[in-house]
Amino acid sequence: MARVLSSYTGSMTEKSESKERLARPLIRLAKLVGVGTDYVGQSDDYHQIDDDVLVAILKSLGIDASSDEAIDKAIHGILDRRHARLVQSTILHVLGQESQVTVNTGILEIPTASITLESGADYAGAVVAGPGDGSQAYSLGDRFVSTATVTIPADLPMGYHTLHVTVGDRTQDATLISAPDHIELPDSLRRGRLWGWMAQLYSIRSGGSWGVGDYEDLKTMLTSAKARTQADFILINPLHASEPTVPLTPSPYLPISRRFVNFTYIRPESIPEYAMLDADSRRQIVELHDQVEPLNGDAQLIDRDAMWRTKMRALWLIFKSGRPAQRQREFDAFRGECGSELESYATWCLCYDKWGKPEDGPDSWEKRFDRESPEVTALREQFPDTLDFYRWLEWIATQQLEDAQKAAKEAGMRLGIMSDMAVGVHPAGSDVWWYPERFAKGATVGAPPDYFNQQGQDWSQPPLSPMELENTGYVVYRDMVHGMFAKAGAVRIDHILGLFRLWWIPEGCSAKQGAYVYYDSEVMLGILAIEATRANGVVVGEDLGVVPDYVTESLSRHGVFGCSVEWFEQDSGGFRKPSTWRENALASVNTHDLPPAAGYLNYEQVKIRQRLNLLTTSVEEFKADAVREHDGMIAMLVDNGFLDRELSQDEAAHEQEIVEAQYRALTSAPSKLLAAAVVDGVGERRAQNQPGTNNEYPNWRVPLADGNGDVVPLEELFVNPRMQSLADVMNG
Repeated sequence: MARVLSSYTGSMTEKSESKERLARPLIRLAKLVGVGTDYVGQSDDYHQIDDDVLVAILKSLGIDASSDEAIDKAIHGILDRRHARLVQSTILHVLGQESQVTVNTGILEIPTASITLESGADYAGAVVAGPGDGSQAYSLGDRFVSTATVTIPADLPMGYHTLHVTVGDRTQDATLISAPDHIELPDSLRRGRLWGWMAQLYSIRSGGSWGVGDYEDLKTMLTSAKARTQADFILINPLHASEPTVPLTPSPYLPISRRFVNFTYIRPESIPEYAMLDADSRRQIVELHDQVEPLNGDAQLIDRDAMWRTKMRALWLIFKSGRPAQRQREFDAFRGECGSELESYATWCLCYDKWGKPEDGPDSWEKRFDRESPEVTALREQFPDTLDFYRWLEWIATQQLEDAQKAAKEAGMRLGIMSDMAVGVHPAGSDVWWYPERFAKGATVGAPPDYFNQQGQDWSQPPLSPMELENTGYVVYRDMVHGMFAKAGAVRIDHILGLFRLWWIPEGCSAKQGAYVYYDSEVMLGILAIEATRANGVVVGEDLGVVPDYVTESLSRHGVFGCSVEWFEQDSGGFRKPSTWRENALASVNTHDLPPAAGYLNYEQVKIRQRLNLLTTSVEEFKADAVREHDGMIAMLVDNGFLDRELSQDEAAHEQEIVEAQYRALTSAPSKLLAAAVVDGVGERRAQNQPGTNNEYPNWRVPLADGNGDVVPLEELFVNPRMQSLADVMNG
C-alpha cells in the first residue's frame, strides 16, 4: 500500500459538519465517546457517517442510541459518571515535567494526593493541590461538582504508578503512567544507521527443522547473518500465539493472542530435558523427526499441520519426562510472573484440544461456555497434565525465543530480532473468549475504501474497547509491549494508525459502512516509550496507506520510525529519488504484501490477479498501469546512476543486476534503518501473501526457494553467492 498523507486531523477538515449536524444529540453522543462522525478519504473525498452506522457502533461500545430518549439518557449517564469519579482512571505524565491532574471535588473541598511507585514504595515528594480549571460547576444529583488540581512533580520516575486522591471521606486511585516524551535513539543509530534482513521465519528450514522454520533456525539465522553479512537485525513475521492443535491458521497476522508467543516454533531437541531422556524416548523423537524431515525439501508448500501433529507428540514425551528441581523452580516462576493471563491462554488451549475448533453458531463451546462455566472448571480438573502441558509449551517457547535474541546480541548484532506486532487477534481466540469485556461487541476492524480496494477491507478482528483500556490503565497493552521487548531489540507495529484511530465495521455491514473510532494515542505512545527505553530498543510504525498529517507529526515527535517502501515512493512526477526520503524510517524495496523484487519486475502481481480473477479493471488496463510503473522504476534507477542503461535493455539477462540496482538506490536514502528481503537475496519470485485472498493463494505457506524453484536451506542461505552479492551492496 502506498503511503499517502492526509491533512485530516480528526477535528478539522476543509469540509466540515454543519452547526445543525453538530448540534444533533446523536452526533454529540458519538463525539463524546470518540466515535468519528465524518472523515476524509484517500482521494480527499469527504464523508459523513450515516445515523444507522453510528447507532450500531455505539451499541458495540455498550451504549444505547436507539431512540432520542436513549441518546439523552446515554449523554447524561456518561457525563454523570465522569463527574462522579474523583479523577480519571488513567493519567499520562511526561517525564521531567510538571503536570496538572484535574480532580472533581465538592464546592470548597480541597483534595489530597499521594503516589505509590511501580516498585510498591511510596513516592517521597509532595503532590500539591491547587485551584481548578475554572469550569462551571456540574450538577450531579443533590450536589454540585467543582474542580481542583493536583500537581505531579517533574522528578517522578519513569514507570506505571498509582495515584491516590482523597476528597473528604472518599478516596480513588488512578493509574499514573510516567513516560518519556520520546524514544531516544540507541547509540548505534545516533552515530549512523543499521541494516538488516526481512524474513518469514516459517519459510526458512534447516536439516534440523521439522518442516517449518523454528526458534533454533532463528538463532542460527541471526548469528550467521551477523557473521557472514554484517547485518544488525532480522525483521521476522509476527510470532504471536496460535492454535494448540491442527488446523493451524497460516496467517501470522491473525493470532489467538498477542500476549504470548507461538509454541509451534519450538525445536524439541533444543530443550535441555531432551538430553536427559532415556534411550527409548530419544529414539521415538528421532523417528518422529524422520517422518517430517522430507518436508524441509518441499519447495511448493509449507505444511504446518503435518509438522505440528508430529512435533507435538515429541514435545509431550519431553514434557512427561519431568524436569530437574532447578528447572521446575524456573517454570514455577514463569507461571507466577504470567499469572492469570497464562491461565486463560492455557485453559483456552485445553478447551480447544478436548472440544475441538470453535465453530460458527450458538452450539460451539466458545459460545456456550465462558471462564466462569462449571464445564470449564471440570475440564481443568479432569485434564491437569494437559493443562500444564500448555503452560509448559509457552514457557519453552519463550525461553527459546529469548535465547535467540541473546545469541544475536552476543554475536554482535546491534538490534537482533525486530518483532512484528499484529493489528489484532482472532475473533474466536483466547483473548476474546476469556476477556470479552476488553473488546467491542458486534464490530470488527478494517479499512474504508481506498485506491487499492474500492470495497474497503474487513479484517474480521474485534477491536479493543478504548473505554476499557482507559478504565484498566491500559494493562493489556502494557503487558503485550513489555512481552515483545523482552525478546527483541526492536518492534514493528503493523498499521500503527490503529493507535490513533481504527475503522470499525458494525456486524452485518459492509466494509464501506463503518466509522473511525479514536484511541488515546498519547498514552499508548507513552507506553511504547517506557518499554523501548527500558530495552534500549527501537519502535517502527507501519504507516503506509492514508496517514493524516497529525499522525505523522506525532510519531516523529515521539521518536517512532515510519516505513518507506521503494515501490511506493511515488508522486505525480514518477518515483522519488531515495535521497529525498525520510531519515527516521525503516526503508525497504518491498513488503510481504508484494512479490519479491524479481517477481515484481516480471509482473508477478499482474499474473496472480489475472489467474485468481481479482482484477476490477480489464487485464489490459491493469497491465498497462504495471508497465508504466515498471518503466518508471527503471528510469529512476538509470537517471540517478544506480543502473547502467545498457543493462536495462535486456532485463531478462540482467535480473540480478537490476534488483541490486534497486538496493543501491535504497542505500542512498538517508533512512536510519534499511532492510533487505531474504527472498531478493536468493532470487525468489513468488509472493508470500496476496491481499484479498484466503485459500485461493497459498498465503503465508510459500517456502524459501531460488529463481529456479529450488529450496534454499538455511545451511546454504548466507553463503549463497547472490545473497553475498546483495549483502555487499547493503554494506556499501
